[in-house]
Amino acid sequence: MLAFLDKLALTEGQAISLYLSQGTPQARVENLLGQVLATADIPPDTADVVASSRMGAAVFWSPPRTYVVLPPFPITEEYIANGYDVEPLRSLLSQELLIGLVLIRLGAYSIGICQGTELIDSKTGTGLVHARHKKGGSSQARFARRRRKEIEQFLERVCGRVREHIEPHARSLDYLVYGGAKTTILALCKQCPFLRQFDDRILRMLLDVSEPRKAVLEKAIGTIWSTDVIGWWEEGS
Repeated sequence: MLAFLDKLALTEGQAISLYLSQGTPQARVENLLGQVLATADIPPDTADVVASSRMGAAVFWSPPRTYVVLPPFPITEEYIANGYDVEPLRSLLSQELLIGLVLIRLGAYSIGICQGTELIDSKTGTGLVHARHKKGGSSQARFARRRRKEIEQFLERVCGRVREHIEPHARSLDYLVYGGAKTTILALCKQCPFLRQFDDRILRMLLDVSEPRKAVLEKAIGTIWSTDVIGWWEEGS
């Protein structure tokens, strides 16, 4: 992504750079696109894409080519400049952010701390949680009680591991990312009061994460740092 920005910065010709901060209402997005850019040259769903981005967006307009960049971290200020001004985006992507990751599904977890894109601490483990019992009768009720107890013990264990690996970095942690099964993530947050202090630093939930293990944790770091670029240009350009 940084190489793409370097190339963009060297592009000659007329251009406008528009940065839209996270949470910009769609009406404001549409207004700015209409005022600053040539609306006729922009696909009609662009405002929807930008407004739905939780992190904001950077738009680089230069006929006949235009790019919308959806960054992995929040853009906090609205900004307009002539030319390809990529510095705010380059600065955002060059930060050595400290990010905690908690990946969990019933029976498996993986916890990590990354500095920038480097994993500096991690812990992966498992716990016994039986699958649901499909038979009826009193045996099903006993099994359900047993399973609830297994889940409770598993979440308590994960909470202890989370505290062990994240607490030393609690004050300096920039963001926390959850991944795995949403219901299990919510159950962990409810049972682990330690995590509540990071509620205002939750970056996102990665709900397409497979069974947590070290390789999955490392892949999740790449996903966190990935940037989406949408581009379009006139035919023949």
